[in-house]
Order: sequence, then C-alpha cells, then structure tokens
Amino acid sequence: MLARLAGIQKDTIVDGPGIRLSLYFQGCSHCCPGCHNPETHDPAGGSSFSTGELLSLVDNCPGIDGVTLSGGEPFEQAAAAATMAAAIEERALNLVLYSGYYFEELLAKSIKDHHVKALLKSGWLLIDGPFIEEEKDLTLAFRGSRNQRLIDLPRSMAASVPVIFERKL
Repeated sequence: MLARLAGIQKDTIVDGPGIRLSLYFQGCSHCCPGCHNPETHDPAGGSSFSTGELLSLVDNCPGIDGVTLSGGEPFEQAAAAATMAAAIEERALNLVLYSGYYFEELLAKSIKDHHVKALLKSGWLLIDGPFIEEEKDLTLAFRGSRNQRLIDLPRSMAASVPVIFERKL
C-alpha cells in the first residue's frame, strides 16, 4: 500500500511525548489559515512511499518512544495510515495522531470507514481540531491553538466520547 508524504523527521521531540519518528502526510482539505505546514495541503505534492518502506524506516530508528502521524491530514489517507498504525502497535511503540478533525467527527466517520476506526483504535494520543489563528498559543504542549485538545484515544474509544489526556507529558 502507498502513502503520500510531505516529509519525515527522525528523532523529533516536538510532535508528541518522548523521542519520535514523525511522518507528515501529504494532502489536507482543511487548509487552515496560518497553518504550520501549508506545503502539505496539495494532495498531489510530496512523494509516495510504500508502507513497507516506512516500516523499515521505523525499524531503523532505535531508541524512539513512538511514531507520530501528522500532516497534512493523515485521516485523508486512512487506509495507508491504519496499515502503518497496526504495524507500529505490533512493535510496541506508541502512536500519536494529529488531525484537523475533532474526535467526535472522526468517530462519526469511523462508522462508515473501518480504516478510520482502525486508526483511532491503534492510537495512543490524538491532537484534534483545526488550527485557529485567533486562538494561537505557543505555550501549549504539542499544539498551536487553544481549541486543539490532547485526547486519550484508548479511553475515548472505550467510552465513545473524548477523554482528555491527563498523564504528565
């Protein structure tokens, strides 16, 4: 399966807790004004990678705590992202997901799209919601605007409502 990516960042500490490998998915229909990664908006941009190539990259990043799927919008490539997520889970690495959709919107999408559901079920932490320039706050951990939330995915999926991530970061 192929995934279209805008970029890859090894050993990052800004895209979630701990040391991470971040995969920036290409394509985002949100196109938030003031977006941190506007080059990821065009779905035709970036480069294609097989999920096998990306998993090989994960396997060759010793010492990482987890993997982050960001973008762009990873949920717009839910099938490829879910394939990656399942393999990341098998490797006992935690998975952080970024999305311009709110958890409630993704949960609704998951009813019709099993890839969205699988992706949500494999995740550990979701940073949800669009970037809103008027709510920009650079003091927040791992997010850019006050409307964005840190969602505990295992607890949220079990409850079918968003549960705020409360662990110390």
